[in-house]
Amino acid sequence: MRPTLPLLITTDFPALRRRRLETLQVNLGYRCNQSCLHCHVNAGPNRTEMMDAPTINTVLAVLRARKISTLDLTGGAPELNPHFRDLVADARALGTRVIDRCNLTILSEPGQASLADFLAGQRVEITASLPCYSPANVDRQRGNGVFERSIAGLQQLNALGYGRPGTGLVLNLVYNPQGPSLPPAQGPLEADYKRELRQHFGIEFNHLFALANMPIQRFGSTLLSHGQFDAYMQLLRSAHRPENLDTVMCRSLISVDWQGNLHDCDFNQMLGMPAGLRGQTRAHLRDLLKVDAEDSPIRVAGHCYGCTAGQGSSCGGALVPEASDGAQSPAQSQAAIGVAT
Repeated sequence: MRPTLPLLITTDFPALRRRRLETLQVNLGYRCNQSCLHCHVNAGPNRTEMMDAPTINTVLAVLRARKISTLDLTGGAPELNPHFRDLVADARALGTRVIDRCNLTILSEPGQASLADFLAGQRVEITASLPCYSPANVDRQRGNGVFERSIAGLQQLNALGYGRPGTGLVLNLVYNPQGPSLPPAQGPLEADYKRELRQHFGIEFNHLFALANMPIQRFGSTLLSHGQFDAYMQLLRSAHRPENLDTVMCRSLISVDWQGNLHDCDFNQMLGMPAGLRGQTRAHLRDLLKVDAEDSPIRVAGHCYGCTAGQGSSCGGALVPEASDGAQSPAQSQAAIGVAT
């Protein structure tokens, strides 16, 4: 079964333009030690794409030239890039806020024994995926044994001060639904996570980000195999909230793929939709040394409704945390997990 392309590519999603560029989100490569069902990057252990040293040097040059406040590192597992630690240290030396999108199990991979200490020493913010506080649900989505290793990783980070008051070491968790549904209201779900993780494992963290799944790559293929692609696209579109347009992440973020090509967001990157800058149809990281990204048009398509549906969804979680329109309650969400994967 093939996706209904007009739902994904041809769209009536409202036109957007970028504001001042505040975040450079850099994909350091598609290699990962996990192969999660919801992964929109289709990352895994057999992927070989990896950002090289010259491109990483250009990342640093852009941070300096454009005075970009935040470097958001993603993958795959970004820590598997051999230049990861040099990039982090150099960016922090510039005074740049660095976010590491960590899958937690990377902390216990061979050769990564000093990773947690390095991240704490550089005061890197960690945003870690933990799609549920139930072992069975996490392992179903991310692989056998992942929950246990994730908990061990969180406890290791807590021991270094991450997620604890007064340390300044920020630890945020990420929730993704497993089925074709919107995430539950972020605030109540965060409270559930904090209660359960504290009670059963003694774990503390700062915030929970509830993200909608995008109907692309591995999750999109799962929807197709279950005959749910079109229905999920319609769900996203029907739950669109115009007020979320003001704060969608692409307004202040640009995504860089492992080769240095620019995209308006990580999802556009996975769909092969390049970003243009002031008249260009496609742009490279080095173009940011000459051209300001502000006021550039943002390419939109049907999947963009995933960012504006219900409470909204961005790399920083819900756009309107108090919203509950179209979203399940935490209890309903937990009960639904796994039914459509």
